[in-house]
Amino acid sequence: MRATRQYLLTMTDPTLAKEWLSKISNTISDGNHNPQTTCLNLAITANGLRTLGLYEENLHGFSREFREGIDTDHRNRLLGDLGSSSPQNWEFGANSENSKDKALADTNIHVMLMVFAKNEATLQEYCQEIEPVLSAHKLQILMPLDGCLLKDNKVHLGFLDGVGQPAIEGIHSGSNPENTVATGEFLMGYKNEYGVYPDTPFIVKEQGDLHLLSLDAAGSGKRDLGHNCTYLVYRKMEERVDVFWKLMNENTKNEDGSLNETESIKLASKMVGRWPNGAPLVNYPDKEPEGLNTEDNFGYHATDTAGQKCPFGAHIRRNNPRDSFEGNTASRSLKLTKKHRIIRRGRSYGEPLVGTPTHHTAEGEIGLHFMCFNADIAGQFEFIQHTWANYPRFENLYNDPDPIIGTLDIADETLIQNFTIQGEPVNKCIENLQQFVTIKGGAYFFFPSISAIKYFSTL
Repeated sequence: MRATRQYLLTMTDPTLAKEWLSKISNTISDGNHNPQTTCLNLAITANGLRTLGLYEENLHGFSREFREGIDTDHRNRLLGDLGSSSPQNWEFGANSENSKDKALADTNIHVMLMVFAKNEATLQEYCQEIEPVLSAHKLQILMPLDGCLLKDNKVHLGFLDGVGQPAIEGIHSGSNPENTVATGEFLMGYKNEYGVYPDTPFIVKEQGDLHLLSLDAAGSGKRDLGHNCTYLVYRKMEERVDVFWKLMNENTKNEDGSLNETESIKLASKMVGRWPNGAPLVNYPDKEPEGLNTEDNFGYHATDTAGQKCPFGAHIRRNNPRDSFEGNTASRSLKLTKKHRIIRRGRSYGEPLVGTPTHHTAEGEIGLHFMCFNADIAGQFEFIQHTWANYPRFENLYNDPDPIIGTLDIADETLIQNFTIQGEPVNKCIENLQQFVTIKGGAYFFFPSISAIKYFSTL
């Protein structure tokens, strides 16, 4: 599904909105669907559930992060949404106090309808069918967010995207055990990597058609609204491709000041942890191999404990340390990192530029619609962003945030942001990193099962 449009919707008539949910539940793409032309999903915010009429007693069973939303003072510090990424600068999703446009504040974002199609023409036709139905049910379109997959599935920064994904126990048979994660990390109603069922919203005050909901898998006898559901984190991320490649070029130029394209690409790859074609540095430390490369069956413990192939601070290594984490054994590291995995999806927006050292200036804003799925927002998405990406002392580093998604653009003369490349006899330090990704909006959503969607229509 190479073309996408995500509609941010507000429900102005809850009764008609519930009629719409009842109808659309039969067209939602489920886990057995193998779409060829189009598919459809939806996600709902906490304020959307309130608008539908879910009792506060039942809403309280959802995680605090979901109920509070992505824009709180605490969460801004946690996620690094400061400076140019501050919610005061967001296009949508900020709380009412911070929002530039009150109509696009988090209180008004109720649903994200996710429309996918095999190509742009099919997407436009499908949306022409969908939009009159939305209007008839008084679902106001706040903003359409169009996206696509770029050439070779790369992102604007120039690197192959979406390679390092976890396999799910019970779903992906025959997968590498080191990369296979318990179902409960991604779906409520199943045991997670801790061997327990993740927190899930139970119905504690009866409402709606409870026969549509499963009983609690743990045996409490309560109806489980979360069974087969998860949480969706959405972030609109502007990619500052020009800034990125200019910094790479500046730090690798020849003695006469001319461009050294080979070294520029190598430095960029060190920061990412993969070459532009997707090949992991730990397997190809010196040169990018031919063709696209989706290798993901690798670790660091046996072949790169010192970080001399793939630096400790590289984006993919710190966001998934695999079998080499803070001096633990390989098996212990895997146990720890599996508790903090996410399923990530991305769609690019803006000019279809794929950046290189010589081609990196776009007309207008370009970036990525970042989406990830997790059953525990705090323990998965927020943990990764705060503890692994933003933390400057990750793996005994000192002033090294994630060079791709952890740098800040704030007025603070004491802020030092470096990238360290481990080496012999000495390390090399790239100083004064700039912010390459700016947050433009976001929200936390509940991603419901089809049964849950049908249940919401009966409230």
